[in-house]
Amino acid sequence: MKRRTLGWLVASTAIACLTLASSAQADTFPSRPIKLVVPYSPGGLPDTVARILSRPLGEALGQSVFVENKPGAGGAAAASTLTQSPADGYTLLVTDGPMLSITPLLIKKMSYDAMADFAPVSLVGKAPLFLAVNPSVKADTLDELIALAKAKPGALNYGSSGTGSIHHLTTEAMSSKLGIVMTHVPFRGSANSVPAMIGGQVDMVFASPPSLMGFVKAGQAKLLATNGSARSPLAPQMPALAEKIPGFDFAFNVAVLAKTGTPDVAISRVSSEIARIVKRPDVIEQLRLAGVDPVGGSPEQLAQALKSEAARVTDAAGRANLKAE
Repeated sequence: MKRRTLGWLVASTAIACLTLASSAQADTFPSRPIKLVVPYSPGGLPDTVARILSRPLGEALGQSVFVENKPGAGGAAAASTLTQSPADGYTLLVTDGPMLSITPLLIKKMSYDAMADFAPVSLVGKAPLFLAVNPSVKADTLDELIALAKAKPGALNYGSSGTGSIHHLTTEAMSSKLGIVMTHVPFRGSANSVPAMIGGQVDMVFASPPSLMGFVKAGQAKLLATNGSARSPLAPQMPALAEKIPGFDFAFNVAVLAKTGTPDVAISRVSSEIARIVKRPDVIEQLRLAGVDPVGGSPEQLAQALKSEAARVTDAAGRANLKAE
């Protein structure tokens, strides 16, 4: 009887200690600075978003929040930083959907598993791309462009940020759904594809608003549509391709992720604070200037958004006959 009583006391004490530890963690998170890891060089969209969030997030959490850029190897360097850190919420990844949906389709031997290694925290927003054409293209609307492409299959060409980029897959998906044929001309990033469109080397591109708006205002490019599921507040007069192709959505997600196994209390705290922050007028303005439509979605919303994005991208990659290397 004494042994059974002693065993019960030991078990009860252990359970109480675990409960107290969990409660203490809930009360104290965060108790030290938080690091936002970005898988690209400074100046890119995820980096800009991370820096927009870092200060107000730090103020809300009562701790310093700093950004660390870890570019290279298709996101592997940043992924490694996250997966080699404790699963405690103090190291987070700020990235875009393509790192999670496109990169695994292009690289055979990935050093990270986007589905298994990362836990969703927050859907910060959606980043639409705009379809822009050179002024010499005899089309001032999306319908006119479609008619022109159908009248001259293969005659129109389009630039992208490289084979397998979201810009490439958006155009391939659009072409397939609309029954048109255009010639793909890949470049090394929008820094090269957009000037090529402005200079007339290619007829059109899909690109982010910040890289296009100056040229549009100067009359050097015409906007015809956005690749999101609905019109973007960044240019509400522009139709969404979804108005012509039901269900079309290639605006990519901008997300915050944690290491799998991170306590729910840490994920919930960060997610709820980001949801509040992205609804602030000053933050909305900054994000829109960066080309992001703010969302502030929950972990569950982010998980669903990433799943949907991966399905659409995989389908488009198959239509484009992409092969992993």
